[in-house]
Amino acid sequence: MRVCFLLHQGNMYSGGQGVYTAQVTRELARQGHDVHLIVGPPWPETDPAVTVHRVPSYSVYRLLETQRMFFYGRPLREVLHPLNLYELASSRAGQFSVMSAFSWRAFMRWRELQAEHRFDIVHDVQVLGYGSWMIHASGMPMVANIHHPLSIDRLNQVQQARGTRMKIRKAMFYPFFMQEVVARRMDRIITGSHNSRASVQRAFALRDEQITTIHDGVDTAVFRPLELARRPNSLLYVGNSDDRNKGARYLLEAAGMLRDRGVDFHLAFVDRRNAELAPRLVQELGLGDRVTFTGRLSTDELVRAYNEAQVMVSPSLYEGFGLPAAEAQGCGTPVVATTAGAFPEVIADDETGILVPPADARALADAIQRLLSDPARRTAMGAAGARRIEDHFSWRACAAHTAGLYEEVLVARR
Repeated sequence: MRVCFLLHQGNMYSGGQGVYTAQVTRELARQGHDVHLIVGPPWPETDPAVTVHRVPSYSVYRLLETQRMFFYGRPLREVLHPLNLYELASSRAGQFSVMSAFSWRAFMRWRELQAEHRFDIVHDVQVLGYGSWMIHASGMPMVANIHHPLSIDRLNQVQQARGTRMKIRKAMFYPFFMQEVVARRMDRIITGSHNSRASVQRAFALRDEQITTIHDGVDTAVFRPLELARRPNSLLYVGNSDDRNKGARYLLEAAGMLRDRGVDFHLAFVDRRNAELAPRLVQELGLGDRVTFTGRLSTDELVRAYNEAQVMVSPSLYEGFGLPAAEAQGCGTPVVATTAGAFPEVIADDETGILVPPADARALADAIQRLLSDPARRTAMGAAGARRIEDHFSWRACAAHTAGLYEEVLVARR
């Protein structure tokens, strides 16, 4: 089949959707499909067999990453294009317009490419913009991934925001209405876990036949146990700590409790060094000698970090899958996580890790302390976790099931 993927932010550092797209497109190409990717910045690293078509972004969030002015080095006709001005102005006003603007650019690029390549199906990776709707309305069979509904992010952000003005800004940030409208018009919605399926179906009012669960995977050839010594009393967090949904606040509060109990530990945050929330909390809680920020790591460095940690902690308030927790298990590292979202599907409680209630710093501290004090239990959990990931979660199987879903959609269209 000829498949065209759409992704508004393609790099794996942009989040789970970047990892998903890189892995699934690679496996589909290896299975003999002709795979194309229309993608926005930051640009992905893809398999050479995947054909990449780049489209630009004019969001202020992208500009802040590059420290460039919007007008720098751009032709006047580009600067004055209504879509570009809309994206810049709306993002400066505090709205996340990246997906909407990208979807229109993707629609225009797809229309050019379709004349040449005649794609069989388009796969939208959680863009769900009005441009995606236009592709589908043009008669193109189309599926879309929703890892979890943006309503969950919005609720968590609003609840944690301080003051009415900030709560309103957070509520306006997420383009939930657009995604709800577009999702209902796709041929099929894919979710990465059964829990995510239930959340998405409830949020978007989808019928049972509109939604399919295909578990995400882990590259077990990469995320695997290595012959490395574990750093004594070492804890690891992997994720964007500025995303309130990831629960970094509760992990740092738990770290403060562990320090007060006299527990010896060191916590490494695999996150940007210029993050805002976590460094401020580290300072407020007096944890400067217990917490470090690694900055972004290469894949090899991340695998090493997983293998050297004694315990990996995922304190999220919700996860549609929980990729870092799955990767850590693949590396033989026990995980302390919450019961939120898909974690109970990915982590076998009391077998490959310990699950605690979300937003409960004391429960996190208790679970971490139990594992740090029990080497035999950590070893047994780590070995069980590696087996679990190898047996149940692979990108090869994910891609094969996805290709099977494409066939179902195409048959239903005939």
